[in-house]
Amino acid sequence: MSVRAETYTSGFSLKEWIFTTDHKRIAVLYMIGSFAAFFVAGLMAMLMRTELLTPGGTITNNPTNYNVWLYFHGAAMILGYQIPALTGYFANYYVPLMIGAKDVAFPRLNALSVWLFWMGIVLALLTFVIPDPPDIMWTGYPPYSIKTPGNTAFYTFTVLLIGFSSIAGGVNFLTTIIRMRAPGITWGKLNIFIWALMAAFVIQLIFVPILGTAVTMLSLDKYLGTNYFNAAMGGSPLIYENLFWFYSHPAVYVILLPAVGVLYEIVATFTRNRVFNYNGVVYGGIWGTVALSGVVWIHHIFVSGMPQWIIIIEVFTTLAISVPVGILLIGLVGTLWKGSIDFKTPMLYATGFLFLFLIGGLTGIPNAMSSIYIHIHGTQWIVAHFHYVMAVSVTTAIIGGTYYMWPKLTGKMYSETLGKLGFALFFTGVNLTFLPWLYLGYLGMPRRYYGYSQFPQFQPIQQFITFGSYIIFLGALVILISLIHSLIKGEKAPQNPWGSKSLEWTHTQSPPPPGNFTQPVKVDEDWDPYGYNK
Repeated sequence: MSVRAETYTSGFSLKEWIFTTDHKRIAVLYMIGSFAAFFVAGLMAMLMRTELLTPGGTITNNPTNYNVWLYFHGAAMILGYQIPALTGYFANYYVPLMIGAKDVAFPRLNALSVWLFWMGIVLALLTFVIPDPPDIMWTGYPPYSIKTPGNTAFYTFTVLLIGFSSIAGGVNFLTTIIRMRAPGITWGKLNIFIWALMAAFVIQLIFVPILGTAVTMLSLDKYLGTNYFNAAMGGSPLIYENLFWFYSHPAVYVILLPAVGVLYEIVATFTRNRVFNYNGVVYGGIWGTVALSGVVWIHHIFVSGMPQWIIIIEVFTTLAISVPVGILLIGLVGTLWKGSIDFKTPMLYATGFLFLFLIGGLTGIPNAMSSIYIHIHGTQWIVAHFHYVMAVSVTTAIIGGTYYMWPKLTGKMYSETLGKLGFALFFTGVNLTFLPWLYLGYLGMPRRYYGYSQFPQFQPIQQFITFGSYIIFLGALVILISLIHSLIKGEKAPQNPWGSKSLEWTHTQSPPPPGNFTQPVKVDEDWDPYGYNK
């Protein structure tokens, strides 16, 4: 299987970037697109939180505006930021370097995937230009998404474009990992990130078509008069809810598994330790999560009228999936044990993840119990839990992984002072925001309300939460400034500034040349990406 090595010319060439098939450049394109989605979606969050400073209208008296902000925030954070950052940006940069390959198996398919993603991002951004922006929340639930005057087709086509991008990436990277590993890199010597990414793409290939089918049916109902979700004509909105969550809960693990994989690389490197319980993490943690990922979606719709026997089964399966996820976290904590820990910026984000994900996991247990979930469904508790367990915890992994990768990606070192300041602001803001948000949900504050005049007693907590969200945004700005500062004034990075044992640090320069390696990679029998005890 031959791969054409791309030739770099001196200076910047727009043509080279547009027509590139080099996995490293494609990784940068994914990074720019996903981070742009993150910041625009973050601005939507700031608008929503500012609106909630007062019980009535603060910056808008139009609930449709709030709904558009909510739609873009939720859809862009998941489909435009987290999934592409992990399965596009990190996957493209790390996979060939970690397995000793010159590029991916299908470079042109890889280029197609990134431009499909960018088409989805551009289409989503047109939300703020067209006269009838989508007004469907972020889940697209019918009948509201069919009856709303908003442009539901924008939601459908955005999901389909990004979905096709994910499918192309899945085929490409699974083939690359299976067929293009360097001699000596057996299955037992793969980085944890590689295993986690393989699992994520298996989930994507199985479940993305389900979501694509669901959103296509939405547009058919709205624009062509079909009645899949029209109860008056024999359809059922519950069909969409099941299809949506049949994909969207496995999507949690599409996001979580690569994020945890990135953290294993960071923790092993900055503790100088072997991965604790490697085989247990891979087969029990990663593939155990995959095995159960498709049988836990019903807990999202416990109150929708599902038969009782299904609810009982889903309570059990939802609790059961905490076992493989727990194995993953035990592996991270075990890797810390007796390690020579160096608390550089990436390691701070890794330890921050453990704290945030612990809160998210513990607050998820009541959600699994149908008798408790009935009382917290539709409240701010669910919003806070979701952000702890996935949104902000995974974002710490993405940011920490970016700092870890930065010297390899750019050939420049970042400022530890700015890096640690950004972490301190982000971590503080997250907890000032979402801990009281949990309490607000416990008190019964409904989610998705753009005004809360009927709950004026909640205003002090709402104001405190908004203050915390501003600190998060300030932290994100400091992080962005630190990366830009590194590009402009950063010191030249050595080949292996962290002292890692993994191929991407030991066998190529920073940044890697076209073709990645100056000579074919072949590792010894006793080589191990985590061989810090040798």
